[in-house]
Amino acid sequence: MHKTDLSLGRRAFVGFMAAGTIISIAPLAFAKASHSITVWKDPNCGCCLSWVEHLRRNGFVATVIESTDVQTIKSQRGVPMELASCHTAEIAGYTIEGHVPAGAILRLLSEKPAARGLAVPGMPSGSPGMEGGTPEAYDVIIFGPSAPTRFERYLGLQRL
Repeated sequence: MHKTDLSLGRRAFVGFMAAGTIISIAPLAFAKASHSITVWKDPNCGCCLSWVEHLRRNGFVATVIESTDVQTIKSQRGVPMELASCHTAEIAGYTIEGHVPAGAILRLLSEKPAARGLAVPGMPSGSPGMEGGTPEAYDVIIFGPSAPTRFERYLGLQRL
């Protein structure tokens, strides 16, 4: 065997090993980014699109449905009026109302509590999609079937 034949064999072996590693970890990378979420928003709402971009940057696959009657979606999904915001989403059977940070949604999906969903009432400054200005502290509320309670607290995008 010539030296070049041996060298080519080693290069091929290393190449096959590298390809095998990539192939074996590819499903793990895809699984992490496979959280599909459907978002209903008013066609004229820009902060809703900013929130969707926040989700996409955090590995979510978002489908956006434009609707001039988002209130009907909120009613159908059981969002209490006092928790309402500008957009409503659904993921894995849970309702997500308003500018909920991606981290809170991931925790919800991990823990799978007996709840209808999460909400950030109103449009707090500094929440995902509402960046700019002075961030304010706000609560992520878990709701249904029991009384709404605090799930997490944030200042801007920082969990407190």
